[in-house]
Amino acid sequence: MQQLPWENIDTVLLDMDGTLLDLHFDNHFWLNYLPQCYADKNGLSRADADAYLQPLFAAYTGQLNWYCVEFWSKTLDLPIKQMKRDTAHLIDLRANADEFLAALKRAGKRRVLVTNAHRDSLQIKLEKVHLAPLLDVLISSHDYGYPKEDQRFWTSLSQQIDYQPQRSLFIDDSLPVLRSAQRYGIGHLRAVLQPDSLGPDKNCEEFIPSTDLRDLVRNL
Repeated sequence: MQQLPWENIDTVLLDMDGTLLDLHFDNHFWLNYLPQCYADKNGLSRADADAYLQPLFAAYTGQLNWYCVEFWSKTLDLPIKQMKRDTAHLIDLRANADEFLAALKRAGKRRVLVTNAHRDSLQIKLEKVHLAPLLDVLISSHDYGYPKEDQRFWTSLSQQIDYQPQRSLFIDDSLPVLRSAQRYGIGHLRAVLQPDSLGPDKNCEEFIPSTDLRDLVRNL
């Protein structure tokens, strides 16, 4: 793994789901639990529910509504927030995420959470994993009205916090989001190789893959 030039990094921008938290919860919720609940509520087979939901989800991928609890609650007539609470036992940190964040603090690096998660989802996850004390700033894209895929998110972030994009590291498991950050001028980028601990490795394409967050701070 290519070592990071920590002497040139002041701020670390961190995705939540798939980066600090295991993406297994979200994958299970959206790919298994919610479709089954939708099927049961509407008297459908699971196959029919999937046939309806999958193109619907695809239509909103990368848009703010894709990440919005209120939008999906209304669209699907399901209590999404309560359903997330019902499955919250699956929420967990990715391996060594807490050690990684502690190392950043010791080194004096600012730790900023930048997530597309809706504030309701963020609240549930913070109740479960107590990430907040390990971070300096927590930002949801819903605060701005634009997802991280949109350049206006990064403009809004720069208006809220004083940081130098070229002296910042951003870690995410989404390639479209990483490309958006790259276009904005974030100087250092890493892609998460295995965001779901039970899933396969991802193709990180043009981005340097991160396999273990602890490895990123070995030279810090």
